[in-house]
Formats: sequence, C-alpha cells, structure tokens
Amino acid sequence: MLLEGAIVPLFALALLAAPYAQFTSDVNLVEVYATVTDRQGGPVTGLTAADFRVSEDGSPQAITAFAAGEFPLAVALGLDRSFSMSGERGARLNMAKSAARAFVGALKPWDQVMVIAIGSDASVVAPLSADHAAALAAIDRLDAWGTTPLYDAMVAALDTIQSAKGRRALVLLSDGTDRYSDTSAAQLIDRVRRHDVLVYPVAIAPARPPVFAELATASGGRSFFVKDPRDLSSTLTAIARELRSQYLLGYVPARPRAEQASWHSIDVAVSRPGVLVRARDGYFSW
Repeated sequence: MLLEGAIVPLFALALLAAPYAQFTSDVNLVEVYATVTDRQGGPVTGLTAADFRVSEDGSPQAITAFAAGEFPLAVALGLDRSFSMSGERGARLNMAKSAARAFVGALKPWDQVMVIAIGSDASVVAPLSADHAAALAAIDRLDAWGTTPLYDAMVAALDTIQSAKGRRALVLLSDGTDRYSDTSAAQLIDRVRRHDVLVYPVAIAPARPPVFAELATASGGRSFFVKDPRDLSSTLTAIARELRSQYLLGYVPARPRAEQASWHSIDVAVSRPGVLVRARDGYFSW
C-alpha cells in the first residue's frame, strides 16, 4: 500500500491488472523509479508529475502515472565475507556487518529484506521477509569464508530478488574485487539491464571500481566507495533514506509494438535548477 502521494487513475488500474510490470515484459505501462537529490546529495521531495520530463529513444513521453512518497521495498542485502574482507583481524568484515545492521534498522517495518552471504558462492542466509530480527541474526552469524566470485554472486542475487513484488533493490557491501567468476563485467551489466532492480554497490576500497558505477547507472541506483570502514554505517543509512524518497513515473510508449525484443533508452529530467535526477537508463521490451 502506498502511504502518501497522488496516483492517477491509470496507475491504479495498472496495479490491478499487472501489479508490478517488469522491464522485460510486454506490459504496456513502463514504470521508472526516479531519485532526485540536491547539490549536497539530500533527497528532494514535494515534486509533482509536471516537474518531470521523460523521453524514450529520444522521443518525449506523456507521464500517465505518478506516485510520490514511501513505497514498500524488497531488498537483497549482499555481504562479501570472503577472506579478503577479513584483514586487520576481521575489522573490515565486522564494520560491514555493523553497517548492514544499521541498514536493516533504518527500514520500515513493512519492508522486506533478505541477506545473501558472498564467499566462494552466494548463499541466502535469511530469506526475503519483513522479519528484520531474523535478518539481523543472520548478519551476526556471518564469518569470513571463501574467495569472491563477485559477478556470479551478483547475478544470483539479482535473479533471486527479481521475483519479489514492489520496488526491488540490491545493496552490496564488498571490497569490489572479483575472483574466478564465470560472468564477465559486461555480462553482469547486461543482466542488470534485463532486470528491474535498483543496484547500490558499496566498495570498501580506496577507489570506486568502474563496474560499480556502471551498474548503478544502468539500474538507476547509486554507487559508493568508502575508504574508512567506520563511515559504512552512515553510508548505508543514507541509502535506506534515499530508497524511501523516490518517485514512480509511468508512461505508455508512444511507438508501435516491435516484432522482437529490443533495447529502449530512457531519459528522465526535472525542470528545477540545481537538482540531480537518477533513473535506469533503459529497458528491454517488445
């Protein structure tokens, strides 16, 4: 249930007919989550549909569905627990676990969260649920194990959270180093574009891995790098706050139906100076 904001009638009908349209489906209504921030990175609230401009493949689209406010969230929280995270007597992993707990604590009671442990494989240690206590307990039990096939693990996490209803997100805590994945960086980005999941990769490293920035751009999420692990908790809390302050835009593409699946670029702009808007850069559809 949406807690606040205005929803036009078409959007209400769309929810009844197809509750959560996928970006790779043949549902006519395309849904785009947009995040608007000020120069300091804080969320900008109070916008209306009239403030937004949406284009698909360079052609302006009429926004026929709009919602603002807090949306139910289904989030996969991925924690890199590989041995590379266990340096300095486990301090890096322990701080990542503390940040993960802060993120869960910042969620609303109705938000669903799952915890995925990333070592030599990706294991769901807490299934998707609004039982936050179970998620916290699973985080507490994590210890260092394995190498880091990070790209393979992210594909598994995307596939797992994609089936959830509502707004979906993947929040990843890692040193950003991939080891022994069968999935390449290019293949991972392509998979993100074929899912409807906001990706928030957080690198605990001196620099942001280029693939993290590309994943965030492709999905409409945001990437971070944290040099000092002590800053992780505030970073994760900021991500939780951002996920609560998004806008949902919907439009019916002004183009004929294609004979085969194809890529369609999306551009979202806001007619207000001094703000930054982020949204996924496109989708595959018929």
